[in-house]
Amino acid sequence: MRFLPFNLRRLPVLAVVALSAAPTFAAAPLPPIASFFETPRIDMVALSPKGGHVAMAIILPDGKQAIVVRDTVNPQKATMLAEFEANEVGVYDIHWINEKRLGYTVKNFYKGDRSFLDELAVDIDGENQRYLINGDWEVPRAQLKSNIVSRTLQPEYRYFGDIADDSDDILVEKAIWSATDRGAKSTRLFRLNTRTQYLGPAFEGSQPPTIYTWRTDQDGAPRSVSSQVKGRCITYYRTPDATQWTEIDSGSCLQDKRFTPLGFDGGNNMYVQAAYNGQAALFRYDLKTMKLDQQPLVETPGFDFNGSLEFDQKTRRLVGVHLQTDAGTSVWFDATLKAAQASIDAALPGTINQFTCPSDCLGSPVLLVRRGSDRRPTEYVLYHRDTGMLTGLGSSHPGIKLAQMGQRSFHHYHARDGRAIPAYVTLPPGKPAVAAPTIVLVHGGPSVRGGFWNWDDEAQFLASRGYVVIQPEFRGSAGFGADHLEAGFKQWGGAMQDDLADAAQWAVKQGWADRSRIAIMGGSYGGYATLMGLIKDPQIFRTGVSWAGVTDLGLMFTSVMSDASEESRGYSMRSVIGDPDADAEMFRKNSPLQRAAELKQPLLLVHGAKDSRVPIEHAARFYSAVKMNNPNVRLITYSEEGHGWMYESTRLAFWKEVEAFLDTNLKQAR
Repeated sequence: MRFLPFNLRRLPVLAVVALSAAPTFAAAPLPPIASFFETPRIDMVALSPKGGHVAMAIILPDGKQAIVVRDTVNPQKATMLAEFEANEVGVYDIHWINEKRLGYTVKNFYKGDRSFLDELAVDIDGENQRYLINGDWEVPRAQLKSNIVSRTLQPEYRYFGDIADDSDDILVEKAIWSATDRGAKSTRLFRLNTRTQYLGPAFEGSQPPTIYTWRTDQDGAPRSVSSQVKGRCITYYRTPDATQWTEIDSGSCLQDKRFTPLGFDGGNNMYVQAAYNGQAALFRYDLKTMKLDQQPLVETPGFDFNGSLEFDQKTRRLVGVHLQTDAGTSVWFDATLKAAQASIDAALPGTINQFTCPSDCLGSPVLLVRRGSDRRPTEYVLYHRDTGMLTGLGSSHPGIKLAQMGQRSFHHYHARDGRAIPAYVTLPPGKPAVAAPTIVLVHGGPSVRGGFWNWDDEAQFLASRGYVVIQPEFRGSAGFGADHLEAGFKQWGGAMQDDLADAAQWAVKQGWADRSRIAIMGGSYGGYATLMGLIKDPQIFRTGVSWAGVTDLGLMFTSVMSDASEESRGYSMRSVIGDPDADAEMFRKNSPLQRAAELKQPLLLVHGAKDSRVPIEHAARFYSAVKMNNPNVRLITYSEEGHGWMYESTRLAFWKEVEAFLDTNLKQAR
């Protein structure tokens, strides 16, 4: 364990204040980098099952991270349950086991992408702490005897979920490892008592092969699983007392419209995501007839359903749904919760206010509200249902001032082939009257959704420095229907890349972008797209910043350092990216490494030495090739980082480098 010894003590006074309207700020110096990229000052806030307590991770004045539990009736009454050294361990998850016992997951940083997760549990008075799972592979084999005696589970286990039955039990998932790669080929669920550490089965009987997703009911019983075999995803279902599983759906894993179970109520209803009018919608699935309703429960035209379900444990009813379209919203099926939403929105105008329920949703005296907007980072608020009073718990980034943030908006533009491409645009504060230097910021994935209408640290930082920021949801992005996703298959460097150039041209036509000062930047796939953008469209992109970027498509399939599974390399990657043999010429044409001599613009290239998703050999090989013909390329390597920056110090150093690089090569360039 790489964190401080357990230490229970009373917290010093930590301000908890009633919310007030946002003040108007006078002109001020540029907000510091740390105000955007510091570790959130408050995070992972969670209500106890009956709403009597609220747990959270906070940053202490000395920089350490701590887990704190507060009384919801009197939030000044607070207890610190654990604290951790900065830059060694971070709180990864906080969850309630029951009203008096808390579970939490901590991430040890020192192994980059392979940093491990430990699981612990403790009573809210600080007693009966248990070390449930040791995630470090290097420890248990040397200390096997002591781990058996202490009942601490080995790294093949990880926390899965809680059981809302007032017991001390949680669900844990055990990996069944592949013999041919470093990934898990399947998993199995177990029930773990967090006090005695007794481990027992979560269900009786056999299970389907190669499971990658479990869905449990409100009693913690596994009811559905999704299995992946040779590129096909199969969904199985079982009744609570059954020992066998029944197949209920099968299809290509690459289809964004596939059938996906999301939850169960106390009756005969399973709630699933399924295809409807070209997008995914939320449906009720009747477990008696084994049929899907003809009409969806929730449809989001233009967007795939992307949300979470709220159940009340006592009545076992679905009471609400949180979802994302261009921005977040909630749909409540219970009249009292609908009224609570209206009351909260009236008190907190101009922001998206999403509240979550504890397991006793209808009976809890308080609700936890997450408040935010494009210019306001997440703030956590307690809503007291009997009085309607709001009590602020804190902001994730309290150094951010609204007046220094830019306006963010959702648009569609047309690519050269006529396809409508969604995009988010963040303008500098004050909306410049003249065309400004512009950055096309490319999301990673790429088969994910890149953005939402919320406070985006990267976009707002760049906007605060005077840049217009365009974030395209290029074809191949998820969340906008199966057709939009599948239009990106085998289009790395092709139509996906053209969408980014077309975004820049569109921004010029809107009067936002100075056509002579446009940059491209991004991480992971976004890093790849940055390199290809500079190579393919040098007349559009003046400079670029690429971090953790792919440089050789073939190397994604052959690198022994990559964490890509055998299943992924054999099926999904060949369909989404291409076949290294059949598409060899396309791989050559669309691999930045093969075209490094064509890149002439200034480039900042950054990579983590412990990156297992895109191993550092991608950056090392490309840098060796590109610097032969381009003296304006710089490579920065972070020795302790993986695929993304875990350490706050790295994030601050990275964005300081980005700020200086863009100031020289974009803002001041003529």
